Amino acid sequence: MSATILKVAALAILNVALVLLLSPLYEGLLRKLKATLHSRMGPPVFQPFLDTLKLLGKEDLLTVQHPAYAVAPAAALASVLLLATIIPIGGAPPLAFAGDVIGVVYVASMSAVLLILTAFASGSPYAAVGGSREMMSLLSVEPVVAVTLVVGAMKAGTLSVAGIADWNAAHGPTISMTLAGVALFLAVQAQAGKLPFDIPEADQEVMGGPLVEQSGPRLALFRWTMWARQLVFSLLLVELFFPWPRTGVLAADAPLALLKALVVLVLVAVVDVVNPRLKVEQAMGYYLRVALSSLAAMAFAVVGM
Repeated sequence: MSATILKVAALAILNVALVLLLSPLYEGLLRKLKATLHSRMGPPVFQPFLDTLKLLGKEDLLTVQHPAYAVAPAAALASVLLLATIIPIGGAPPLAFAGDVIGVVYVASMSAVLLILTAFASGSPYAAVGGSREMMSLLSVEPVVAVTLVVGAMKAGTLSVAGIADWNAAHGPTISMTLAGVALFLAVQAQAGKLPFDIPEADQEVMGGPLVEQSGPRLALFRWTMWARQLVFSLLLVELFFPWPRTGVLAADAPLALLKALVVLVLVAVVDVVNPRLKVEQAMGYYLRVALSSLAAMAFAVVGM
């Protein structure tokens, strides 16, 4: 029993460490890619690490003196790291026993909810506008995420995240799972906060949106949360809906999953470069079309396709 507990703890720590350390690195690679596409030199790949260390060393300034407000950034990052332990990264989720796809949906929304509450509590009108936009994005995108996971559960006949991934890896591509995967990819663009869906943080309109009153360590943790969230959602996409090839060996499958997640984020970055920001009403219409495509995937799953 103790050996099993130690194994679970070690795998959980591995997943958390991978997300914590690779998410800033991936962000640095995406910034470099974006600069290249813009014909610029761009910052060094390790710039996100340098920015984070600089912010963590600054004074922690609070606009609201309340314990819940003070711990919100750390809680947001912790929620994303918890999500990393209940999704597969090259193998079965370490804490799979603690939650199925229903738990994934709840935990996936925690970081966004904490960001929204922090924005409203800051007292800044710009942060409140950004928080309102973040809320509209959350209410539009989270149903898409939920429906795509339900499609996987219907096809695999289980609510287990590992079970869905294993079933898809064993049975190969299907129409419903492919459509659900495409819908989830389109949702990842919004989850990453990239153009054309960086509406909550639109610098030209709301000056950073929900993060306008955040600085120092708080800003560092919120930024780290966003980087980790885009990596975790990319891993969820590739592991559940595009798990091929799979060797069954963690040492081979984990790097492969991380490489596929990087490919997804590169596609997200390319879309970010070539598209202008959408207006709020345009984004809502887009989300509606994505939701309809996810419902189409569910219809195909019902008829067994």
